[in-house]
Amino acid sequence: MRSLFSTSTDALPLIPPLLGRAISPLPLPPLEFVLNGFLDRILSRNPQIFDRLGPHAGKRFAIKPTDLPFIFVIEAAAQRPCLSVVRELSADADAQISSSMANLLALVEGRLDGDALMFSRQLAIEGDVEAVLALRNAIDDARLDMAAEIGGLFGPLGEPVRRLLGAARDAILRSAQLQDRLS
Repeated sequence: MRSLFSTSTDALPLIPPLLGRAISPLPLPPLEFVLNGFLDRILSRNPQIFDRLGPHAGKRFAIKPTDLPFIFVIEAAAQRPCLSVVRELSADADAQISSSMANLLALVEGRLDGDALMFSRQLAIEGDVEAVLALRNAIDDARLDMAAEIGGLFGPLGEPVRRLLGAARDAILRSAQLQDRLS
């Protein structure tokens, strides 16, 4: 796992509660449309990402950012994965993963250690833990760079967006690392 500070247990910044409340009435279909386009882009660059799931292919993973008013549900079918955005968690998810949005993004990029987050109670996993581990391994193998992936959505403005998002991400992670050293 690529890690800037794999043992840090300091919390990354949360999305402000006021912002979370402000976006809660927004309709979910446009967000779902954009996120499915984003997922398609990642899959086009990493077509075998879900092949590594093996017997866990087709499982449903509910990912709950604790600082946002919605839940991402990924159906990890190898042929046609899909993502939906819901407000309430349904009982049909095979596994649920909960943490702050910043922690979840850092986990996707392999910049934080999921075990350290679990032991510090900043990450909760329920349900099929073996399936979550298979998903984690598949994502780690893809070596995703979320700043580059998001920047790629902006066409000719992609490179400045990638640099801006990368700098913001690195500043957040350095700040947390510094706080960890001062504690």
